[in-house]
Amino acid sequence: MEQQALRQVLDPTPIKNTELFGSLLDREVNYVIERSSVIHLRKKARLFSVGQKAEHFYMLVEGGIRVFRPRDDGDSDEMARYAPGDTIGDFDFARKAEYDANAEASEDSVLVMFPAMGLTTNDFIAEEPYIVSRILLNSILMMTNRIKSTQNILLENLSWVNELHRRAYEDPGTGLWKQTFLTDEIDRVLEASTALVMLKPDRFKILVDSRGHMAGDEAMVQIAMILKKITRRMGRGWPLRFKSNETGLLINKCDASQAETIVKELSTAIASLAPVPKQGDIPAFSFSGTIAYTLWPEDGRNWEDLFAGCYSLLLDTWKQGGGKITRYHIPNKEAQ
Repeated sequence: MEQQALRQVLDPTPIKNTELFGSLLDREVNYVIERSSVIHLRKKARLFSVGQKAEHFYMLVEGGIRVFRPRDDGDSDEMARYAPGDTIGDFDFARKAEYDANAEASEDSVLVMFPAMGLTTNDFIAEEPYIVSRILLNSILMMTNRIKSTQNILLENLSWVNELHRRAYEDPGTGLWKQTFLTDEIDRVLEASTALVMLKPDRFKILVDSRGHMAGDEAMVQIAMILKKITRRMGRGWPLRFKSNETGLLINKCDASQAETIVKELSTAIASLAPVPKQGDIPAFSFSGTIAYTLWPEDGRNWEDLFAGCYSLLLDTWKQGGGKITRYHIPNKEAQ
């Protein structure tokens, strides 16, 4: 019943047009609506009070809200008035602060509250972490038009927004971005041309079986350092971990010649890793890797097919002995 009422009251278009939610995709706007509550306030009813923790923020649909600060003499200083379409308390919410003023309805009002009654950001960070963090970041950035001390506020708040990103998408063993980052954000990060590079170490099972999982973990950390070094040098891109020991890169604004240079650099760097020394009857282990790469949109405009095809090519090449670099093209891509 709550969601039916919410959808009847709330047209998603105004949400899409606000600074706070304007950068969200349609499915993400729906996510916001599904995790919001409708609040009906009678005139003079309190929305929030001084000292209350800002665990929600609001969008005014109908009516009016006045924000005021009480004085010692019993009177009050009015701070702001809000009209339909305005957001209320978003900045306090982003900073996880306590309200320093009271807010009440100046007339009978209808508001949308996000997150919904009974929910906190911690309840659904695991579901859509990037959406939540982007909403919080937007709520900070939109203040650039309201206050002069924006730079200081960004410095104080961006660190924990970035920490939310890191916790949500960082592989704890290597510090690489998880594949879920691509699943969630590929529509935003694709920028012609974008290179997808996939790497699978050769004979990795032999290393783990003969030297133990710790040796495998150490090797993965070294490979991750190589991938991070490439993105740092280029000043863009994401070093990634896909499945098990499969890693790679996503680099936007990367043409074919740059991609070819990158994969050759990666292959050389993997082969240059210090061999694992001989141990008793166990021979020394030297590193090499199989690499498959592709370019969007040159090699195909359908990202999901491009990703799946590149991954399939990686495995096929690796099974055939590995140690090679191959480029994937979607067959008959002109027809797509």
